[in-house]
Amino acid sequence: MRKCERQGRDGGFVTAEAAVVLPTLVLFSLALVWALLVAAAQIQCVDAARAGARAAARQDPPDAVAAVARSAAPRGAKITVTREGDLVRVEVVAQPPGLGGLTVDVAHEAVALAEETVGVGA
Repeated sequence: MRKCERQGRDGGFVTAEAAVVLPTLVLFSLALVWALLVAAAQIQCVDAARAGARAAARQDPPDAVAAVARSAAPRGAKITVTREGDLVRVEVVAQPPGLGGLTVDVAHEAVALAEETVGVGA
């Protein structure tokens, strides 16, 4: 009879431990998903900035440069194209989906030498 009493008392501990562990596992899983979304948005920003810089270096029209960068960028990204002397700069800033108040801006900037200046003065 003691064996039955002992099993009855231990069952409550397992339930209490599960009640603590399950919410922790759910929060950890949500954090991992959020981190993956941020990493994916960062990779898209890198790709978009590089594509835009290549297009700008080829002397594509500004609208075409923005369209190329926007096609590779995350939805709602802000794209800035500037020229400083022989260099063209494309900056892409995006805000990946966040969990409530957890929002982070991800950004990347790519710089390329304008093709019209390659070989000049050599």
